[in-house]
Amino acid sequence: MNAPLLFWCLGVNVLAFSLMGIDKRKARQNRRRVPEKWFFLLALLGGSPGAILGMYTFRHKTRHWYFKWGIPAILLLQLALFWFWREYGVELL
Repeated sequence: MNAPLLFWCLGVNVLAFSLMGIDKRKARQNRRRVPEKWFFLLALLGGSPGAILGMYTFRHKTRHWYFKWGIPAILLLQLALFWFWREYGVELL
């Protein structure tokens, strides 16, 4: 795995994790929230592990079925694609 891809994965996961905490804090303060589509966008861009870790660390969005099942489904899809690329020799970047 090359350095830019590694930095991308690290950055998007830190961002997804942080946004879960920020949104939880905003929810408690009755302030304007982070739109849910941002969590799914970040998960699709590679931040699904960070989003899942943030969900359970901050106990946030765990009652919504589309987060509870959707974000892990994105992670499983990404892992399957990664395995497929590795197995069949498709080079990443």
